Amino acid sequence: MIFDTIATSGHEQVVFCHSKDAGLKAIIAIHNTVLGPALGGLRMWPYKNEQEALNDVLRLSRGMTYKNAVAGLNIGGGKAVIIGDPAKDKSEALFRAFGRFVNSLNGRYITAEDVGIDVNDMEYVFRETEFVTGVHQVHGGSGDPSPFTAYGTLQGLMAALHAKFGDEDAGKRTFAVQGAGHVGMEFIKLLREQGAKVFVTDIHPELVKRAVDEFGCTAVGLDEIYDVDADVYSPCALGGTVNEKTLSRLKAKIICGAANNQLATDAIGDELDKRGILYAPDYAVNAGGVMNVSLEIDGYNRERAMRMMRTIYYNVGRIFQIAKRDGIPTYKAADRMAEERIAAIGKIKLPHGGNSSPRFLGRMRGH
Repeated sequence: MIFDTIATSGHEQVVFCHSKDAGLKAIIAIHNTVLGPALGGLRMWPYKNEQEALNDVLRLSRGMTYKNAVAGLNIGGGKAVIIGDPAKDKSEALFRAFGRFVNSLNGRYITAEDVGIDVNDMEYVFRETEFVTGVHQVHGGSGDPSPFTAYGTLQGLMAALHAKFGDEDAGKRTFAVQGAGHVGMEFIKLLREQGAKVFVTDIHPELVKRAVDEFGCTAVGLDEIYDVDADVYSPCALGGTVNEKTLSRLKAKIICGAANNQLATDAIGDELDKRGILYAPDYAVNAGGVMNVSLEIDGYNRERAMRMMRTIYYNVGRIFQIAKRDGIPTYKAADRMAEERIAAIGKIKLPHGGNSSPRFLGRMRGH
């Protein structure tokens, strides 16, 4: 059954990692390395069972292939998950054991931080392998990717505003932002700097309070966010919030946020298109974080990173053009843009399969 699942999803390699001594149960999924070594974050989550973890890592790693391709990066797609509660189960041994598994892949997979993981955890992984991005600046890393993801999300938003309203002025619009975590809070801050009216909700009341107190947002209940009369709905927490139950309640003309997998199903994407709601595909919009850490492969430069974030405006605009050209919903247009690039590069037989850049290895070894 597992091989059937992997065959259907088109993965190249799936690695099950177990260390009894460290209490590690992890899965690394490498989806596609046509464009280069697979890069994607490590997520720690209290999955109910192994099957749920496997389904998640397969879905997320495939998503990274498309995200990295649309972002114009020379890297493929991969992802890793650790089964465990990030509030209780973290330890140095756990992350170092994981690092050893990453190292055994010799650069076919490069890891980074994701949900439930922070820079300190990455430090432990880094002790066992050089194939880590998002490490502390003292190692030549870029540190926390959240501000870059938020800034990239703003670029995607401006492309969506331009396509829908003919201008890029976020200050004239109202936003319903769901999620005020690392990226959500940074995005809220950017919106408020532009003078936008922002409604915010989060499962953690203290984060909502901060958004209200520091940035002058309006707090709404967890379920009420879908009923807010806003121009833009911005999902910045977990995925699947645009679904059969919420779709009819949304009054927004644009959906653009930093969360992954915002649409519960493809059918929802089709329905958005029918209703004239412009969906800015999540993996094109939230590529700022992966763009930022990908620069560590060649030697990190913050100015170059900020310049790269601005290409998200172009990429999202290009997706809207493809949607119009082919008469398809925007979520399909994003996939088409990624597939066209992978096919084109695949034909010129770019070397792939895990040979990481020598400069990357030099940087990681501190040369």
